[in-house]
Amino acid sequence: MKKIPDLGFWKLWNISFGFFGVQIAYALQSANISRIFSTLGADPHDLSYFWILPPLAGIIVQPIIGALSDRTWTRFGRRIPYLFVGALVAVCVMCLLPNAGSFGMSVSAAMIFGLVSLMFLDTSINMAMQPFKMMVGDMVNEKQKGLAYSIQSFLCNAGSLAGYLFPFIFAAIGISNIAPKGVVPDSVIYSFYIGAFILILCVLYTSAKVKEFPPEEYAEYHGITNEEKKERTNMFKLLLKAPKAFWTVGLVQFFCWAAFMFMWTYTNGTVALNVFDTPTVETMAEGTAKVVLDTQSIQYQNAADWVGILFAVQAIGSVIWAAVIPVIKNKKFAYVLSLVLGGIGFISVLFIHNQYALFASFALIGCAWAAMLALPFTILTNALTGGHMGTYLGLFNGTICIPQIVAASLGGMILKMFTTAGNVAPEVNMLVLAGIFLIIGAGCVGIIKEKQ
Repeated sequence: MKKIPDLGFWKLWNISFGFFGVQIAYALQSANISRIFSTLGADPHDLSYFWILPPLAGIIVQPIIGALSDRTWTRFGRRIPYLFVGALVAVCVMCLLPNAGSFGMSVSAAMIFGLVSLMFLDTSINMAMQPFKMMVGDMVNEKQKGLAYSIQSFLCNAGSLAGYLFPFIFAAIGISNIAPKGVVPDSVIYSFYIGAFILILCVLYTSAKVKEFPPEEYAEYHGITNEEKKERTNMFKLLLKAPKAFWTVGLVQFFCWAAFMFMWTYTNGTVALNVFDTPTVETMAEGTAKVVLDTQSIQYQNAADWVGILFAVQAIGSVIWAAVIPVIKNKKFAYVLSLVLGGIGFISVLFIHNQYALFASFALIGCAWAAMLALPFTILTNALTGGHMGTYLGLFNGTICIPQIVAASLGGMILKMFTTAGNVAPEVNMLVLAGIFLIIGAGCVGIIKEKQ
């Protein structure tokens, strides 16, 4: 089998650069979905259900994109066409989603419009995101994969940083941070607009700069025979033949991604209540009086902007820790340490009521995020050979999506168990549970079977 040559730093950079724009879109979605649907009128106990659609789209779309792109070749490449189409759809939807409450629709109609927009946004983000992971597997040799995924992790976190800060920056320069009932503030709407513009520029750059291996050369580098080229992709058979690394890393992934789903869903409410003293209002739902946070209040919207700052701190912590991880020679130890630090960060939120002290908590959470972005894919792609790289990476996305679906499905029920009549839902308890999940995930790292 012909060996893939070493690539220069800037070639590795160009392969992943478009990820910067894709991650801006993903960060805007992650930081603002709970805010948008709360502003439209969603009950806190129902927020997690709105988060089912993104991972559900991912678990369907990414294996299909992986399998199709394994068998695709055009003059533009095999992965890049899917990347480009996904980005175009994402740009269109990013201009629609934050306007869900601005078209004069009823609350229920605005919710449905928002849900449909969210479904298309996450589907397109998944379609654009997966090719970057596949191109590293396609074009980078084993020796350089750690560096390639570290670059991807850096660009991912840099994009997250930008996406998280946009609403805060727009509010700081005078763009309105409050709006009439059921309408999303302009600071959020403009953030989605600028994110869409940057996304398409980044994807155009990668599309112009990266030249994928032609089919014959790709086959030589990956040891693909003529018989394998003609073989039809059967995902169930591939799962049965999956290396042990696929399943053992997947178990760790389950606890990690469930934890972060709770973070994305419940950090807004936690910070608004525990740190910004957001006032509460009593509402009637299905004949029952409920006490909820006043999402029209300036305290709630300021808290939501501050969540973007905290997520940005998490991204900075992740960038710094991503530089530390390669220095730790034992990958498993690095993985365990990262997840334990993240678990401590989540649990510490329960005891902190100062907005600046939360920086320490979210910097620790960033350590876990850095490990989750780099180590699983490094371990897995080193264990894979042959012509099904894209399909396997698409299937591996199930270890990201399934835990999010489970967490989103059960989150509301778990939160109700913590809620007492006449009181606001204690969303901070869900972040403590997220910390416990990360520590359990750290305990599962020991069973990972790496390729020797």
